[in-house]
Amino acid sequence: MKRSIVLAALLTSSALAHIGEHSMRHWEIPSPDPDRIFLTFHGDPATSRAVTWRTDQSVEQAFAEIAPALGEPGFIHKAMRIKARTETVDLSQIISKDREPVHYHSVIFQDLEPESLYAYRVGDGKNRWSEWIQFKTASDKEEDFRFVYFGDAQNDVFSRWSRVIRMAHQTAPDAAFALHAGDLINHANADPERAGWFKAGSYLHAQWTGVPVIGNHEYNPVGGANRADKTMSALWQPQFTLPTDESLPDSLKETVYSFDYQGARFIILNSCAENAVQTRFLEKELKKPGARWKIVSFHHPIFAPGGRSNYKPEDREAWRDLFAEYNVDLVLQGHDHSYLRGQVPTLGKNGQPEDDFKTLYVVSVSGPKQYPTQKEFLKQYEPEHYEPVRRGENSQFFQVIEVGNDELVYEAYIATGERYDRAVIRKNHRTGKKKIRQDFEEIEQRTMINTIEYSKKDL
Repeated sequence: MKRSIVLAALLTSSALAHIGEHSMRHWEIPSPDPDRIFLTFHGDPATSRAVTWRTDQSVEQAFAEIAPALGEPGFIHKAMRIKARTETVDLSQIISKDREPVHYHSVIFQDLEPESLYAYRVGDGKNRWSEWIQFKTASDKEEDFRFVYFGDAQNDVFSRWSRVIRMAHQTAPDAAFALHAGDLINHANADPERAGWFKAGSYLHAQWTGVPVIGNHEYNPVGGANRADKTMSALWQPQFTLPTDESLPDSLKETVYSFDYQGARFIILNSCAENAVQTRFLEKELKKPGARWKIVSFHHPIFAPGGRSNYKPEDREAWRDLFAEYNVDLVLQGHDHSYLRGQVPTLGKNGQPEDDFKTLYVVSVSGPKQYPTQKEFLKQYEPEHYEPVRRGENSQFFQVIEVGNDELVYEAYIATGERYDRAVIRKNHRTGKKKIRQDFEEIEQRTMINTIEYSKKDL
């Protein structure tokens, strides 16, 4: 639920120092022109979308226009105008005293036609409009589709994450949406960092429907062991218009949600707060009938390649056990700044993994900050709970995932567009049993040793 905001959240001292040294660029400065345009799911993806954007405070009333996308330029005459909801964020309270309030505007497009191409624009209703931007609604039937998944962007986003999201678009231009698995930026309330994230993605954020997952760096402060002392970024809810579930407390609204897309159910969780409450939500969503595939995403990994799981053991085990009980197919995570794909095996009478498996788990990173993997940490789960299959270090990744009727194709790429990993899941929907084929035999594993020497000083 959106609300007018005058926020008093404070940055960490290190973040303030970082921002204090920053000289604003023209694309960071709010103006009457719409910027930071971001498209999200809100309601049935076949018939609705939401869009959110920013202006300076001079735009007190904003609008969006939407029309069926036609080949002729006169498509604009079929546009429908929708009044936006506007809220205020006082940047002087969260950035520095010399920053003025900004306005965030949001509109929910409803009653759209399934599997149809639309064009929309946002602006003040007069002279300050964005360009016309196109998106396609989902089919209302079970049909094949692709989506893109990014692990943490987080650091040096404008400079070095930009190439990753743009290469992902070159690799999968027909992807239906892009999932961002948390830690989009480094400091929760750092508006200049958020500006860099939007500049890096440019029009793709407005054209690709985005599925943002909240991470620990979207909470302020990010340091310290007591997560209860943290507050959500003052910029998260104003920027992302996301589904809400009335069974959840306000503290989790627009961070925990679900949607169905052409036969697949996606469940987005917040691994940074109130995990026990989400366990009930998770089970409720997993129990719902009608999904041929079940895909879950959250930030902190269950099986962490670098040992940074950041869960209470009982919370981690509760989610893991529900994934097994309800036959979740794919779990997408971030946080550990390295790459790991593995699976929960089906064990034979001899205690060894069989051809069948239960759930595929992935941890990935798309930004430049990297950590080594810790093989010893995962041994506590093997072989009963987890079987690591493919690792990667010191590399920026993105994933393209194709969801079909009885087959799911998972592919991981490095920033240059070279494929690094591939797995194919075949599922018998009558029995729920799955088999997996691994396709990376001829690709050398990337490690801290065989790649350019890594240093955090480069961030």
